[in-house]
Amino acid sequence: MNMQDKIKQVLMDYDPKKIRIGVLGSHSALEIASGAKQEGFETVVVCQNGREKTYARYYRNIFDKFIFLDKFQDITQPQIIEELQDLNTVFVPNRSFSVYTGYTDIETKFTVPLMGNRYLLKTEERTAPKNQLWLLKEAGIQIPQAFQSPTKIDRPVIIKVAEKNRAIERAFFYASNPQEYEQEAEKRIKAGIITPEALKEAVIEEYVLGAKFNANYFYSPLNDDIDLLGFDRRIQTDLDGILDLPAREQLELNIASQNIEIGHQGATMRESQLEKIFEAAEHWVQVCYKEFPPGMIGLFSLQGAVTKDLQFRVFDVSPRVPGCPCVEPTSPYMKYKYGVEVGPGKRVAMEIKRAIRKHRLQEVVT
Repeated sequence: MNMQDKIKQVLMDYDPKKIRIGVLGSHSALEIASGAKQEGFETVVVCQNGREKTYARYYRNIFDKFIFLDKFQDITQPQIIEELQDLNTVFVPNRSFSVYTGYTDIETKFTVPLMGNRYLLKTEERTAPKNQLWLLKEAGIQIPQAFQSPTKIDRPVIIKVAEKNRAIERAFFYASNPQEYEQEAEKRIKAGIITPEALKEAVIEEYVLGAKFNANYFYSPLNDDIDLLGFDRRIQTDLDGILDLPAREQLELNIASQNIEIGHQGATMRESQLEKIFEAAEHWVQVCYKEFPPGMIGLFSLQGAVTKDLQFRVFDVSPRVPGCPCVEPTSPYMKYKYGVEVGPGKRVAMEIKRAIRKHRLQEVVT
C-alpha cells in the first residue's frame, strides 16, 4: 500500500467532527495554532524537551494537546504517529518538521495526514533533483543567474552555504570576483562559520539588486484559487547590527558577517505591481501540479526582489508554512478579499473547515 492509500485509510478512521490541527513546536507553530483556534479547532503541538516553554507555558492557551519528545526526530516513532492519529490530527508541516524529520521518513513513515503536499517539501533543498530552482525555470519565473564555479564570477554574487554548527541554517556571503570569493570564504572558515566541505556544495547566485519582498500565498485546490496573504521582509543578525553603523565603522569592523534570520517585518507593494506577483504564483502552481501531483496545496512563499525595471526575480521558495506571522496585522490584501484580516494560520484552518464541510478533506492533505 502506497502512502496516499495509507493516508486515505487513516482519514476513513477519523471523526470529522473532532479534527485537530497539529504542528511541530517551532517556526510558526504559534501562528498555525492561533489561526486554528479562531476557526474553532482544537490544536496539537509536538514539543522537544528543553524547547517547550513557549508552547506549554507562555502560550499554552492556544494549545489543547501536548506531545513531548526528547528530540524532534522521534516524531516518526510508531507510538507517536499512533497518538497523533488517535487525536484525529491534520498536521501542518513547517521548515523544522522537514529538516528534523527528514524527507524520506516524511514520505514513507509519517502516516499522519499533512495539510499540503509532502512530496514537494524536498524541493526546498537545492541539491535535490527537480529542486526549487529547476521548478522555477520550468515555470518560466525569472531567477538569478547561477555560477557553477567561483572562477566564473564576473558580477556581484551571493554565496549560500550550510553553517558549520547549524546545518538547518545557511550562511551567506558576497563577492564580486574569484579573488573576493576566496578571501571571504577563507575568513568564514577560519571563524568557524562554515567548513571547506560545505563550501563545495555552496550555491553561487547573481546578487539581485532590488527591493526585497517575500510574497506569501495560499493555493486552494478546492476552488482553484490563489490568495496573496501579504509581503514580509527579513530581519537578520548580525547583518542588521552592522548596517546600523556608519559606513566607516562597517569597514573597520572587518568581520565575517552572518545573515541569521531572527524576525520579519510586514510590507506592502505598489498596487500596479500586484498582477505580476499573482502571475508568478500561478506559474508556480501550474508547474507543481505537472511535476509533483497533486501539486501545490496550501501555504507557500516566493522570496525575491523587484528590480529597477520592475521585474520580480525569485531566488528562493518555501513550499510550506512561511515564517511570516506578521502578515495578518500588517497586510491589507486578505482584508480586501475576505473583509477581515486573515493570517496564514487562519487561512489553513478555513480550508480544512471547508474541506470537512464538503467531504473533500482528502483533497487538501497528502
